[in-house]
Amino acid sequence: MPKFRIVPHGRLQEWVAEEKGYFADEGLSYEFVPSNGPNSTMNPSVDSAEVAPMEIKRGAFESMESGRACEISSACHWAVGMAASAAHGRMWGHAYSVTPSAIWVAPESPLQTPEDLAGVEVAVGWHSGSHFSALQALQSVLPPDQIKMQFVGGPRDRMHLALDRRVEAANVFGAPGYVLEQQGFRKVMDTSFMIGFLINGDATDDQLWAYFNALQRAQREIDAAKEQYQHYFLKELPQRYHAIFDPRKAGIGERMVFEPYTREMFDRTHRWMLDWQIFPEGQVGSVDYEEAVLV
Repeated sequence: MPKFRIVPHGRLQEWVAEEKGYFADEGLSYEFVPSNGPNSTMNPSVDSAEVAPMEIKRGAFESMESGRACEISSACHWAVGMAASAAHGRMWGHAYSVTPSAIWVAPESPLQTPEDLAGVEVAVGWHSGSHFSALQALQSVLPPDQIKMQFVGGPRDRMHLALDRRVEAANVFGAPGYVLEQQGFRKVMDTSFMIGFLINGDATDDQLWAYFNALQRAQREIDAAKEQYQHYFLKELPQRYHAIFDPRKAGIGERMVFEPYTREMFDRTHRWMLDWQIFPEGQVGSVDYEEAVLV
């Protein structure tokens, strides 16, 4: 049986489970692959010398479509659901998570309310949680023709561009969001969203349950003593940002929920994406809940 590869998702749970030995306790033979390892893409892909950020039209869905180098991976539930419905893997149906997220603006920005974002380009990641969560949040306050997106890459890219004042507003979550908050950036609108899990490889049911049982133990430990583990957010940030980030001032970030991802949730999310015509015909999946979700 091949080793189960575990890649942290910018959250605390995998780091805590690794530190406390929970994966081993569950009998999981695994390889822990930090996102800041030798082949890391942690550093932002944008350069401070660039005047305007490049448009990047590749995101979470495309990375799952092409295959990820681990047995189970995470992304927003919109992208995971579409990937599963397009047969790029199966969605784990026994848990999801919720991540705090927000559209941030610089302290000196004149933008104050969600309505002020009318016609303003919000920096997001293409076909990723920041894209969909911004769209879902903004549709409650703005007509579709007033919602504008700027596709500039991942959370660290958007943090980097916001700190450099090269984007007017940015939808950011995780440790990068806490960095912006600590640098005086203001939350104009909350965009917290659900994250799902995609089974990418040939993991067995026993491996999958061992992984999630370990994460559930880690979640309980974080809930009981978060201050012992918030330092792991430093593992999710490039070294150059450590001097401006104090993990003691951060929250706990993404929180796992060990409840079913139901048919109603799956179908509702899929219909929403179809209504907005977010994906081109070649990427839209048609696999139904029974086949797409492992329950």
